[in-house]
Amino acid sequence: GSSLLTGPEGLMAKERENLKRLKCLRRYRQRYGVEALLHRQLKERRMLATDGAAQQAHTTRSSQRCLAFVDDVRCSNQSLPMTRHCLTHICQDTNQTLFKPCHGSEEIPCNKPVPVSLSEDPCCPLHLRLPPPMYVPEQVLAVPEELEAAPTDLYLSAAELQPTESLPLEFSD
Repeated sequence: GSSLLTGPEGLMAKERENLKRLKCLRRYRQRYGVEALLHRQLKERRMLATDGAAQQAHTTRSSQRCLAFVDDVRCSNQSLPMTRHCLTHICQDTNQTLFKPCHGSEEIPCNKPVPVSLSEDPCCPLHLRLPPPMYVPEQVLAVPEELEAAPTDLYLSAAELQPTESLPLEFSD
């Protein structure tokens, strides 16, 4: 601020006002004195509160177990996020809409939970019905037996196909 002095005559009123504004802008985001002390204490209290809340949320989330009972024994699996049941027992929750039990087949009933997809009847991989094959192999034509049993003496061997004598040029096409 002292560098703004223009000499022995001092500052004009307008320059003094600008200098005052400049000093205010330099410490715009800085706190001094009691305000700085109170702000530091508030930050420390917030840090303690958020650290405690984060640890508490972590411990409660890791301790959430499935609420289902199997043979009067509580399930020990961890529950799915935002639910009260594990993946095995998620269908027992009447409010959920993301999973449906697999109906299985007539011979083998199945109640495995399956994510609801675009199909109307979701199935587990064991009971999934595959679509018909798109590729149909060509039918092999049946060869008549009389062609298969052709005599071999009608065919010439490779040695018989080789010319043994040189023919005149007029016959050697």
